[in-house]
Amino acid sequence: MDNKIWNNNFIMLTLSNFLMCITYYSIISALPIYLVGELHAGKTQVGMVLAAYTIASVLIRPFSGFALDKYGRRSIFLLALTFYTFFFAGYLVAISIATLIILRFVQGITWGVATISGSTIAVDIIPISNRGEGLGYFGLSTTLGMSIGPVVGLFICHHWGYIAMFVSGCVISLSSLVCAYIIHLPKRFRVGRKIHFDWNHLFYHKALLPSLDLFIIMFTYGGLISFIALYGREIGIINSSLFFLIFSLGIGISRLASGKSFDKNGPGRILTICLVLLIIGFPVLAFITNAAGFYVSAVIIGFGIGVVFPTFQAIVNNLSDADHRGAANSTLYTALDTGMGLGMIVAGLVAEKYSISAVFIMNAIVCAMGLIFLRVFVLNYYERNRKVII
Repeated sequence: MDNKIWNNNFIMLTLSNFLMCITYYSIISALPIYLVGELHAGKTQVGMVLAAYTIASVLIRPFSGFALDKYGRRSIFLLALTFYTFFFAGYLVAISIATLIILRFVQGITWGVATISGSTIAVDIIPISNRGEGLGYFGLSTTLGMSIGPVVGLFICHHWGYIAMFVSGCVISLSSLVCAYIIHLPKRFRVGRKIHFDWNHLFYHKALLPSLDLFIIMFTYGGLISFIALYGREIGIINSSLFFLIFSLGIGISRLASGKSFDKNGPGRILTICLVLLIIGFPVLAFITNAAGFYVSAVIIGFGIGVVFPTFQAIVNNLSDADHRGAANSTLYTALDTGMGLGMIVAGLVAEKYSISAVFIMNAIVCAMGLIFLRVFVLNYYERNRKVII
């Protein structure tokens, strides 16, 4: 295996992930406005439509990890991306809340398999001594997709309409599939292995505790991404794409610095700093209801949330061996999706009953809980059990 992080396989994988994330975030940023403006959906319905995607991902994650460990990475990855691309055509005919929920659910299944496949392949091909740094770079492709996706989606919708955005999603996701096809993995990650279908190959036990903490933290992200565009409109900011750009810039900068910090110092200091930033950033967003507060909070929350997932991913992969890597990553992604999905639903209910500002106050409290759980339980567990295995 190439000892460099930036070899051809890693470049193609990162590019594939970047393109796929553009399609995901272009849809998720514009869909709430489409639902409210065109289909006259309530805020609770917006949360349900968005959450259907995540619920599907949650249901498929454990089986995805088992499939990756048993049947090999590449074929599962390519199959998931193929169906992910195909389902974009469904947006052209989904003209009701019910059909959109169904479509989001089935495409969420393919998203769940594709993302965990790509993430597991990334761990397979990143040199072990640079795992934190490499996962930070790979995560940066998600960040760039997160920043460019909303701009692309909102720009296309504004100038050419929603049909053009859905067609563009098909084309971009097809490009992601082409990049994935170019990737060549070592034989031991291409072929399957004789493992039995059991609990430990669905949810890896050593990944459960850090995954629970990730679940707590990412609950807040579900509420943020679901309602930030609507919140911007409420406080007089019509085009929320700049929030995503600034937010993603904060994520990108934090990820560039955090990977090397993890490899050198471990996860404790960097995660603590980031969670404190989230505890500060959400109240800024809730209480300073003008453009300054809106954009300053984007920087603070971006810096805070940017490090969370790649750091927890490095944690669970340092707690697992190669034979359980798919299960470990599926456990982590299940927590990610469950947290985001539940966050979307609860945020919809809170926004409907109280206000969107109340959602962000709730998020700050939840982040404080995540910080306490990290310091009391996760860090000690990690130090007792960590092992770095190729």
